[in-house]
Amino acid sequence: MIDAHAHFEFYKKEVPKVIEECRKELRAVIDSITEYRKAHVWKSWELLRPYFGFVIPTLGYHPNEARRGNWEKVKRVEEFILEHKDEIVAIGEIGLDYHYAESEKQRENQREIFRHFLELALELKLPIVIHAREAEREAFEIVQRTGVEAYFHSFAGSIELAKEIVENGHVIGINTGVVFIPEVKAVSKAIDVDYLLVETDSPYMSPFRGQRNVPCNVKVAVEWIARLQGIEFEEVERTTEKNAVEFFALEVRT
Repeated sequence: MIDAHAHFEFYKKEVPKVIEECRKELRAVIDSITEYRKAHVWKSWELLRPYFGFVIPTLGYHPNEARRGNWEKVKRVEEFILEHKDEIVAIGEIGLDYHYAESEKQRENQREIFRHFLELALELKLPIVIHAREAEREAFEIVQRTGVEAYFHSFAGSIELAKEIVENGHVIGINTGVVFIPEVKAVSKAIDVDYLLVETDSPYMSPFRGQRNVPCNVKVAVEWIARLQGIEFEEVERTTEKNAVEFFALEVRT
C-alpha cells in the first residue's frame, strides 16, 4: 500500500520510530511538506531527508497560512521549491480553506497565493495536491482554468462534484476519516476505485478514537472502500497503489 498523503514532520522526535514501523507495512508514503505556521518547509525537509526513498516529498503552501497574505514568505517557499524541483513529485498541499478564513480579504489572499503556486506547477510540469475545505467547488473551478492535473486530498465534498473532478482527469483522496465522516463514505461508495487514492493525513483523521493517526492505518481506508463498493480488499489495495504510482510518477515497483 501507498499512503498518498501524510505529515511525518509533525511527529517531531518520534519521526524515526514511526517511519520504521510504517516500513514494515507500506511501500511508500507521500509526505506533503507544507509551509504552515511554524512548520517551515526547509525545517521539515531536513528532518525527513534521511528517509527519502520511502518518504516521497511534495512541497507546498497551506491555505491557512496563505490567508495571512505574507508574500515575502511565499517567495522564500517558491525559491525553496525551485531549488528542490527535481526531488519532489508534486506541488502541495495548496488550495482554499474557508473554514478558518475570517474575512473576504483572507479568502482573496488564499486565492491569489493558490493561483501563484498553480502557475509554478505549470512551469515545473508537476501535478498538484489540493487542500479544499468549504471551498471545494471554487478550488476545482480555479484548477480547471489553469489546466494542472490535481489530487483532491481528503475530499469531503459532494458526490456530484466528485464525479466532475474525476471526469476531468483528476483524482480523489479517501482518508481514514471515512470511518466517521458521512461525506467521505458517500464519495467512497460512488466513485470508481480507478480514480481513488488512499491516505491518512496523519497524524490527523485517526480512525480510532483517542489515538493519533499513523500512515499504517491507510489499510482502514482500503477496507472501507472495499466494503462500500462490494469488492475485494486486494483489488482496492492494488488499484489505489497503481493510481498513486501513476499520478505522482513514482519510481517504485507495483
